[in-house]
Amino acid sequence: MDGNGRWAKQKGLIRAIGHENGTKSVRETVETCAELGIENLTLYAFSTENWNRPKLEVDTLMKLLVSSLKKEIKTLQDNNIKLNAIGCLTSLPKKVFKELQEVITKTEHNTRMTLTLALSYGSREELISAVKEISNKVKNNIISSESIDESVINKHLYTQNLPDVDLLIRTSGEQRISNFLLWQIAYAELYFTDVLWPDFTKQQLYDAIIDYQKRERRFGKTSEQLS
Repeated sequence: MDGNGRWAKQKGLIRAIGHENGTKSVRETVETCAELGIENLTLYAFSTENWNRPKLEVDTLMKLLVSSLKKEIKTLQDNNIKLNAIGCLTSLPKKVFKELQEVITKTEHNTRMTLTLALSYGSREELISAVKEISNKVKNNIISSESIDESVINKHLYTQNLPDVDLLIRTSGEQRISNFLLWQIAYAELYFTDVLWPDFTKQQLYDAIIDYQKRERRFGKTSEQLS
């Protein structure tokens, strides 16, 4: 969800206003995905690298996260949406972590869609953590090195309860992955749009999905094998 700061700058506003307007796009995207029957949506809300931003902006983002969670709990419940979170969550401010866990608990039995927030998330950090856990299990003879395969690695990732990514959308014209779900997007379709996140509407989401539906996903096979 990229482009909040640039959106604000173009309008002569402070970056915080951009982040606030970005929450409207979050709500519209979540509700639209639920309407379309999409079962899993993951939003890259705050990366491990984002901690390096100016303290005032980080503090603003954390406050916005808390207020948004409190405000949107009714929307999640009304739409039968389960909230999930991935990342180094213990590095979040105590108030944010507490509010996050409360919403996760309150929505844990919802079944229509799982909304996952990637918070203090970095894919390299996730992979390092997985390697350490697997190494310890090998060291303690819990598993053998010969038994390590894709399924073992998947079970040690933050996303162990989520399917692989089908479609990755990045807004604002940037065309890079930025340390997001590197393992999980191995066969994902990538969609880049110049639209800044606060301007990302239901129609832009439709455009991305329609573009995705036109693609042939071969997973290493030939077109003839799929027909």
